Amino acid sequence: MSTELRLTVVSPFLDRRHGTELCVIEQLERLAHLPGWSIDLYAQRVEQLTGVRLDSPGALDARGEIVWHKISEIPGPHLFKFLWWFVANQWRRRRERRSGRPAPDLVYSPGINCFDADVIAVHIVFHEFYARVRSGLALYSVPLWSWPRVIHRRLYYRLIMLLEQRIYSDKRIHLVAVSARNAAILKARFGRQDVTVIPNAVDLDRFSPEVRRARRAASRQAFHFREYESVALLIGNDWKNKGLEALLRAAAQLRDLPLRLLVAGQDDPELFSALVRELALEDRVLFAKPSPDVLQFYAAADLYAAPSLEDSFGLPIVEAMACGLPVIASVQAGASELVRDGENGLLLGRPTEASELAGLIRTLLDDAVLGARLGAAAAQYVEANCGWDQNAEHTRLLLEEVLARRTDEK
Repeated sequence: MSTELRLTVVSPFLDRRHGTELCVIEQLERLAHLPGWSIDLYAQRVEQLTGVRLDSPGALDARGEIVWHKISEIPGPHLFKFLWWFVANQWRRRRERRSGRPAPDLVYSPGINCFDADVIAVHIVFHEFYARVRSGLALYSVPLWSWPRVIHRRLYYRLIMLLEQRIYSDKRIHLVAVSARNAAILKARFGRQDVTVIPNAVDLDRFSPEVRRARRAASRQAFHFREYESVALLIGNDWKNKGLEALLRAAAQLRDLPLRLLVAGQDDPELFSALVRELALEDRVLFAKPSPDVLQFYAAADLYAAPSLEDSFGLPIVEAMACGLPVIASVQAGASELVRDGENGLLLGRPTEASELAGLIRTLLDDAVLGARLGAAAAQYVEANCGWDQNAEHTRLLLEEVLARRTDEK
């Protein structure tokens, strides 16, 4: 039996193209149907979320519905957009409470979005991320035309780190980590020894070896891959952090193999164009924009390479495993905790070492039997352990536990 609970969720946007936001969607679609639960969502943009309706005067909440309170946006650099979002969502919620709207029992936030969250799901710790990419954000290390972008990123990261220090150190707020690695970072950085670990999951109906194989021919044809070519896939929205530089350098060391790289996500390929030309990889690398149909990327690939510099989880790793692809996962990615080296995937101990990554890729391409065995074992493991129903149930239990604790404290 679930407890009656009025939940407010605060997230700037929700869609299925980003790992954090996908996780929230999968949770909300399940939590909304719990008896006695009502969910108010404060967001600027919502896509592909079933059971959501826009808030309107006089409308009555219905079971299974998620009421979306739309927050305004402003144009401009991401830093200014974030500041506007951070202030606007809190102002909107306070205004509604003053007008008589019932106060929520709990406020749930994926990451840094407000000061009044009761539970925060931490998908990335920017203190840790910034420590790893700081050298690459030095102005002397990038072309002059990239300076505005780099300065903007540095300012944005520093703002988020200031907010992390204040918010994550507040022990009134319960923190949820998406991996044990993430929980260890929160303990080391902010002294939090009370973090709950709830790993991300995957849609087992959507991602499977059978579906991937059925779409393989059409997907490879769409990307113009030849049958004899082997395709290594990388998906992410911050290619520097996802380790693209190491993957490019590894591909340059594998020039004797018919290897192609498929890199998908929301980032700027121009940031890597100079390196691609330097390594003479123009005909070996294909950059693709993010798509709701992410399965097309897995269907076109022969292996998934994730040399992440810092990744609290790394959902594409698990999606690739669910599809039966052999994966190479950086030990700096939280999802690597699901990989048993040599059993259901391969672990990359030094993600910045292109030679180590090249060796693992060569191992998979030289031994098709090994790749097939690892992929099959990966799919079996994910099917047994990584469904969204399990994730949502763990989240429900945690929210009810936090609510009970808050009630006892009053």
